Amino acid sequence: MNDRLPGEIVTVGGDRLHVVSDGTGSPPLLLSAGLGGAWFDWIPVVRLLRDQRRTIAFDRPGLGGSPPVRRTGTLRAEADRLAALARWAGAPVTVVAHSFAGFHAEAFARLHPDLVAGMVLVDPSAEPGTPRFAGPLTRLAPLARLTGTVAGVTGFARLAGPTVHGVAMRMMSARGNVAPPEFVRAVCTRGHVLGALLVEDTTYRRMAADLLTLRRHRAFPDIPLCVITALGDMRGAGGKWRRAHAALAALSPRGRQIVLPDVGHLVQVDRPDVVAQAVHDL
Repeated sequence: MNDRLPGEIVTVGGDRLHVVSDGTGSPPLLLSAGLGGAWFDWIPVVRLLRDQRRTIAFDRPGLGGSPPVRRTGTLRAEADRLAALARWAGAPVTVVAHSFAGFHAEAFARLHPDLVAGMVLVDPSAEPGTPRFAGPLTRLAPLARLTGTVAGVTGFARLAGPTVHGVAMRMMSARGNVAPPEFVRAVCTRGHVLGALLVEDTTYRRMAADLLTLRRHRAFPDIPLCVITALGDMRGAGGKWRRAHAALAALSPRGRQIVLPDVGHLVQVDRPDVVAQAVHDL
């Protein structure tokens, strides 16, 4: 593992994953980043919670500090990975999932209800209807992975990766990049990280469709659930987004919704206090 990164590489569920643990206290918090994200997306939240709970931020294969794999992820595989991490951490766990990882967290709760103590979904992805072109887009995964390989071999990732990441963060967040520059350089200069991000993008619709199917067969457990809705960058779609998240909060009889009218998608960066308070209130 790159010695510039904190944490450790652990073998969990057959995968080698980069895991960064901090703090003490139970139940443990399992922090899952959004599409293409890394453990350092949670740094502002961890700072607020480390004195109260054990926080465990991890990177999915190929992202952050985790080694890449050749297979394409599925919803079931992501749910099982969370289950393996929960057992490793000391289940039951509280899951805090952002954006795309909301699909994985919900599937985990439905498939492994005994391992989850509560859940905070941070501006989670929501697809009420079956997305179109799920199958064709998933078949592009090998091409996406190849793009990452080419970016690494040609040096494009090394030269442009950190700059692109910085621009993206400034576009999506009022605070911009909160991770130490050395962490960003260590991660974003790796071609396979770009490939893994693009692969997740190709699988997004398939996972959304598979989650809709799973909902018909597995009930959501009766657990404390908080859904944080960010409307700051939704423009004219805010009402639809708010209603979709209200439906997610209603999955549990102990569910509730927090609406942030003026906060963008990266809530954990711009308003980590809201995420930390939601965890505390569970």
